[in-house]
Amino acid sequence: MAIIDPAELLPAERIRQSVLAGNVTQLHRGDQHAAEGDRFEIEGTTFEVTTVKTERLGELTDADARAEGSPNLEAYKRRIEQTHNTEWDDDSEVVRHEFEPVDG
Repeated sequence: MAIIDPAELLPAERIRQSVLAGNVTQLHRGDQHAAEGDRFEIEGTTFEVTTVKTERLGELTDADARAEGSPNLEAYKRRIEQTHNTEWDDDSEVVRHEFEPVDG
């Protein structure tokens, strides 16, 4: 377990605020940015990374999209394409980082 800078895993302030509000509980990245058990703090709240898993974009579901702050998978796809100026490729590998707030 390590203490990591939240910006390493959550690159945008908007995402960090959504995590703090409980609207984002996981984030897919192109590569691994944390390990299971790592912790980070946002405005006095500590979070622990509970799952780190490699998967393909084609495996993502509506539930994954909602966990990342989108209403459904189609909206999530559009957001990713616009944010990263790329086309969605179901075969692309990404790393899922799940996290939750912890006490103390």
